[in-house]
Amino acid sequence: MSTFDPGRLVMVDIPGQSLDAETAAFLREQKIRSVCLFRKNLGSEADVRALMRDLIQVLGPEALIGIDQEGGAVVRATFLPQPPSAMALGAGGDAARAEAVGAAVARGLRSLGINWNFAPVLDVNNNPANPVIAERSFSNDPDEVSRLAGAWMRGSLAEGVACCVKHFPGHGDTHVDSHHALPTVDKSRAELDALELRPFKALAARAPAMMTAHIVYPQIDPERPATLSPQLLKGILRDDWGYDGVVITDALMMKAVAERFGYARSAVMAIAAGADMVLAQGSPQEQLVAINALREAFASGQLTKAQGEVANARLDKLAAAYPARAVDDVAARAADHALMAQAWAAGLTALRGAMPPALDAPIRVIVQGDVPTDMVSEAGPTGRQAVALFDAFSDAQIQMVDDISKLDWGTVPQDGRVNILVSTRRARYGLAAAEWRPDLHLSLWNPYQAVDVAGPTLLSWGFAPGALAGIKAWLEGRADATGRAPQGLQ
Repeated sequence: MSTFDPGRLVMVDIPGQSLDAETAAFLREQKIRSVCLFRKNLGSEADVRALMRDLIQVLGPEALIGIDQEGGAVVRATFLPQPPSAMALGAGGDAARAEAVGAAVARGLRSLGINWNFAPVLDVNNNPANPVIAERSFSNDPDEVSRLAGAWMRGSLAEGVACCVKHFPGHGDTHVDSHHALPTVDKSRAELDALELRPFKALAARAPAMMTAHIVYPQIDPERPATLSPQLLKGILRDDWGYDGVVITDALMMKAVAERFGYARSAVMAIAAGADMVLAQGSPQEQLVAINALREAFASGQLTKAQGEVANARLDKLAAAYPARAVDDVAARAADHALMAQAWAAGLTALRGAMPPALDAPIRVIVQGDVPTDMVSEAGPTGRQAVALFDAFSDAQIQMVDDISKLDWGTVPQDGRVNILVSTRRARYGLAAAEWRPDLHLSLWNPYQAVDVAGPTLLSWGFAPGALAGIKAWLEGRADATGRAPQGLQ
């Protein structure tokens, strides 16, 4: 076992698309072995390769370099083959395809040297109002989540990239985004066992790592969110299930934790509760708050040396099993792009008899312009990308709007044109949409918008190149939509 230092239990983010001398010195001085990459860090593929070479050199042979490369709208390295969202794979229903996609995602990350992917999502999205999970979940059925996420994870692990299932013990039944506020799921242990906990328990023996949720489950622990709760992390995960993999927190800077407990206190509470690593983003000064708090807690005995050594050993084991070293898989890249396109197309789902209009029919396309990133997902597709889906139509009129949720359907002409509403945003529409009556509704992101709008709807579950190509093929009569929506969307 390597020499233990509390800095080894902290994952940080870094500025920029290259490793500057000041950041490198900070990582070395603080004995940090783990960095999470975000979109801000990823330039061209050549830039990322150079960054990874430098990071691995500084972090050392036991480096853990993480990223969110789930699929759908949550992908950071967009130059790699872009995987379908979990629910797109759920709509296709093919476990072998899910396994192949998981393997392809891992091949792409491994080609860069990234060894830890914060995926797959095991949340059971049984709440249509959920603002942060939705299509990131494989299903609203916990057994389907277990089946497909297990297959996806099997593919990733076989290709040498560690998975990190999330968000334990389940973020599916929330109507609040924990990036902005503290959600509560008021369920008994029996209710959690039947739904939220079920996929986590089913896959615990195979999952090398788990990420916690910043959610309060008051019937288990009324005071603390799961990230900081001994009852959940030690009680259920460690003691009841015997889980001995790595437990990492979701970002401590998220308001659900930061505003109530602060960086210093929450870092110590998380390790005390049973976590092995805290995700402390922000400036070096903010990161130091978490690191120094852990140092003080270990020095004072608030955290024991044994707790630190056990956590460090779990992290060492993960890094040894999935080493951070670039393995060139560029030869597989073309086949993996094709696989992703096929998987996206297999998930296309037509609801309520949705059919494409004839290519010579006069159509009106109503679409919002740009959709900026919310810092969790990537930016939505542009209005221009949406309009390009209709290139083959001979008579297409475009109505671009600033905010589609403010659309007044009474102003939309009823003049014989086929009115096609195209959604490029993630948020639900709101009550006004109950009055909308499009002839065709294309939802390119959040499938639960289909609940808001009556009428024929095509769900793509995302807007990656493979998804857009599948929609275009369907609109042009070159492909069918054979996917099946989960219960509640049908």
